[in-house]
Amino acid sequence: MSDTRFTSLDPVSLKNWRWAPFLQESIRAISVLQLEEAQIPLTFLDKTATFGSKSKSQQVQINTWACRSTKLRYARAVCVEAGRAASVLNFLVNPFHKYDLPFFGADLVSLPAGHLVALDLQPVLKLDKLHTAKVWERIIPLHKRWQCLMPWGGPIPKEAEPYFSPGFLWARLPLGDEGDQLISNVLLPAYKEYFSLYLDLVQEADEVSLSRSSNLLEGQKTYMRFRAEKDPARGMLTRFCGREWTESYIKNFLFDL
Repeated sequence: MSDTRFTSLDPVSLKNWRWAPFLQESIRAISVLQLEEAQIPLTFLDKTATFGSKSKSQQVQINTWACRSTKLRYARAVCVEAGRAASVLNFLVNPFHKYDLPFFGADLVSLPAGHLVALDLQPVLKLDKLHTAKVWERIIPLHKRWQCLMPWGGPIPKEAEPYFSPGFLWARLPLGDEGDQLISNVLLPAYKEYFSLYLDLVQEADEVSLSRSSNLLEGQKTYMRFRAEKDPARGMLTRFCGREWTESYIKNFLFDL
């Protein structure tokens, strides 16, 4: 039997999961491209584990979805549902380096203390105006419109700053009705606009020169190394699934460039 298979995640099956509308929107919107299914190692496709003490054990379900296209190396979603302990959607789009495109990144996280939400078109070469100008002039107005409607998430580590744009949407939302309304009435429409902009950029992109492509590839590798080394989900996933599985998932699939 092959150790990989095509993704089969049906977002409808996750209808009771908090972040299901965002996954459904992602799959709906990206379908404008000519997509192929991406193969996912079986060990990462669907993962069920038990964590906690024997007397208070809890179950976590981790599903992985992915697709690809002629311009996208992959678009992949990680869906984590662990009841009150955590509910997470991590969505990343990685373009082929022969196109001068940023990454699309979204982290939507529910924890016992509240919701953390991060949304951005993340630069591959932040100091390169040829790479950033055409993106930032279109994303900054979106950020101005939406960030003021949500509580700011606070400072980010200095070492992470090269990997975010001025359009980085970053918020901490409370639990309960207030947080639910912000997610439905502010965050979801903001997400739609950010992802729509990204898909417009993808459709507009033309192939670049070989030398430019090489520079973009090095930028992508630097980004992936940083994400693999500093992934904030490492502790949570290790708690749920153990160190060995977590390290393999992070380094061999999530950030494997």
